[in-house]
Amino acid sequence: MTLTALIARLAAVLTVLWTAQPATAASSRAKLQSYIECTNALSGRAYEAQSRYFSWAAKSGPTGKEKIIYGLYTISDTADCQRGIVAATTLEPRNAELETAGTAYAKAVGVLGPLLKEADDYYDQKNFKDDKMAKGKALHPLLVAAWNDFTVADDRLRASIDVISDQEAIEELAAIEKREGRKGRYHIEALMMKAKRLVREESGEKPDLARITEALNDYEGIVKATEQYAAENKDAKIGSSLVGSAKSYLTTAKNLMRRIRDKTPYSTGERMIMGAAGGSGGAWMVEGSPARLTHDYNQLIGSYNRGARF
Repeated sequence: MTLTALIARLAAVLTVLWTAQPATAASSRAKLQSYIECTNALSGRAYEAQSRYFSWAAKSGPTGKEKIIYGLYTISDTADCQRGIVAATTLEPRNAELETAGTAYAKAVGVLGPLLKEADDYYDQKNFKDDKMAKGKALHPLLVAAWNDFTVADDRLRASIDVISDQEAIEELAAIEKREGRKGRYHIEALMMKAKRLVREESGEKPDLARITEALNDYEGIVKATEQYAAENKDAKIGSSLVGSAKSYLTTAKNLMRRIRDKTPYSTGERMIMGAAGGSGGAWMVEGSPARLTHDYNQLIGSYNRGARF
């Protein structure tokens, strides 16, 4: 799976960490949530479909002479997403960048969804055996164009979401510290915020080692502080599951950083695992891989959702 696909898969688990706030903040959350739900439902699968397709088809397109033809995947019905984005556009507070990005995203998935369905039917029914891959060749440039447009729209929308949600998370963390001090709630929310930054830095298309190292050091610092606070405050709502997941994620992040830093290539066996069925399935078992980072970040999110929140 490509790094772009892995980034998109994160959309399904990146949680905006909010607590009770005034009505204006609640309105902002409601508006933003519509866009988040849209990317959660569609982005990951769209990139998985692309990865699966290009795991067997050449960049120039299928020829009909391939030894194995996997086909691709479809995405969910885009109608709900499109309706949600139209509705969110009218909600307060108004945000031109977010609304423009959302509209472009809705348009892109509106084109990509039906096209993936048409291509999936073609390959699933093995119609290429009847027309000598004629339709497959005709669909190829349409798929490439649709994926390209989708990638641009998806990147722009998620960047807009991140700017807003990151600022709200920073403000909320400051408010928690002011109300309660650096206690259990503060440590948990700070840990999740720094974990989110780290996964972004390490999953980028062009990883910046200096930025990764900074994010990794910040995350390691809050992991140690959270573990110490939990050990010294047994009544705090910080369970061993959260701490364990946080440390596992830290180990994986370090392994990936070292692979990037040392330019360590994947072995033949690792490449086979990561490339199987379009990069899904067991790719997370490869140490120091983006897929493993995603898996362990998911585990951390799961621990948080199961009871670490106050």
